[in-house]
Amino acid sequence: MAGDPKATAYALEQISASLDEKLAAAGQHPPLDPEAEKKLLRKTDLHVIPILSFLFLLAFLDRTNIGNARIQGLEKDLKMKGNDYNIALFIFFVPYILFEVPSNIIIKRVAPSTWLSSIMILWGIATMGQGLVQNFRGLVAMRFLVGLFEAGFFPGCVYLISMYYKRYELQKRFTFFFSASILAGAIGGLLAYGIANMDGVSGYKAWRWIFIIEGLMTVVVGIISKFFIVDWPETAKFLTDEERVLLLARLASDQGEATMNRLDRRAVKRVFSDWKVYCSVVMYIGVVNSGYATSFFIPTILTELGYKAEKAQVRSIPIFIVATICALVTAFITDRLRHRYSFTIIGISVATVGYGLLLGQKAAHFSVGIKYFATFLIVSGTYITQPVTIAWISNCMSGHYKRSISSAMQIGFGNTGGLIASNIFLAQEKPLYKTGYGTTLGLLWMCAAACTVLFLGAKWENKKRDNGDRDYRLQEEDADNLGDDHPHFRYAT
Repeated sequence: MAGDPKATAYALEQISASLDEKLAAAGQHPPLDPEAEKKLLRKTDLHVIPILSFLFLLAFLDRTNIGNARIQGLEKDLKMKGNDYNIALFIFFVPYILFEVPSNIIIKRVAPSTWLSSIMILWGIATMGQGLVQNFRGLVAMRFLVGLFEAGFFPGCVYLISMYYKRYELQKRFTFFFSASILAGAIGGLLAYGIANMDGVSGYKAWRWIFIIEGLMTVVVGIISKFFIVDWPETAKFLTDEERVLLLARLASDQGEATMNRLDRRAVKRVFSDWKVYCSVVMYIGVVNSGYATSFFIPTILTELGYKAEKAQVRSIPIFIVATICALVTAFITDRLRHRYSFTIIGISVATVGYGLLLGQKAAHFSVGIKYFATFLIVSGTYITQPVTIAWISNCMSGHYKRSISSAMQIGFGNTGGLIASNIFLAQEKPLYKTGYGTTLGLLWMCAAACTVLFLGAKWENKKRDNGDRDYRLQEEDADNLGDDHPHFRYAT
């Protein structure tokens, strides 16, 4: 069977069907070998997470390096004025929001290794283009293309990762992946500091080299990544036939009968009428606004605190390193406790203290040291909460199509928060940025409210299912395609 892909695929389909039949008949799954599972998990971790994390780091560098380029002379050379910088940030999110859901539908039908590597090469080329433009309109056009081609990457990776792990194995793996975007803030500052010494090389200013070098890195890595990105578990080449069977069996034991492998009319209705999807969008808008605000404006904020451009680049590094550590520690604890809600509130509370310090800096006459400390609280608190919101909603979804569309909707429409972040740090308000800090703080607590709604709603729904109040769904015509509407499925809290 190992030498015949068609035979392997057929056999896996039969095994999967057999597992579903056994589950339906007996209501349980056969015991799995714990040692074999541990070995499989180690192998999966090695092949799935590191490569996607590295690629996401490059994606986030290309998305946010405009913040580093700004303090190296971008605005002056392109004769930007007023809120032109905010417009350049804003335009990225228009295609980014619109094309995330279509992309996640495409990736269901195309090998992830092909799709993700292809769009990576394209946005790398567009990133390089930002370093070659001669005016503001050219910059806006390139930012639009970067947003268009990047749109499918993050939700595609979230979807792909979620298909390899049980629900309470997911948070620490996902946070490790997500931490690449946090570290991008530190690495971006370090790269910008080094590239600043290239000012004038070949007649190009330092800010141009930031885009050109980082974009070229993305193109080269994108070409190579085709051979390292994993595909779906059913066809993953790094697994043996026996390992595929074990992986499918352990995933089936986790989701039970809560599958959604057909995107028919009733499935579409279940997806788009699910209150949890829209709750997750509000959650993500609230917290991602702060995430983008820190990535886009930390270098600028540090210069406003009195640091020169190069020193501001360097001083951004420890902020993002501390945030990465906080996010990873949170991930291990929340998976171990099998609880999500409290950690979202903890992160928001930490960030609130930071924003409060910056909002009160003028009245309290805070020193530069205290304001610098506030940025640590803001970034760490934001990144404690943000990855938890993404893994949490994935924990509350079941079925191939349900996870695909829900993750794309959360991240896609949730990135409206990026649109907001692009337009609230107004040049005329520097260095106090009251609109920016105040709006971001308010949105964080909007996220907290949505998290509370999801927590209470999930507990209420789980109680209903415990009491058998949802068993009637087993008699419906799509009982084999209910996804997380299945009465045996329990939502994470």
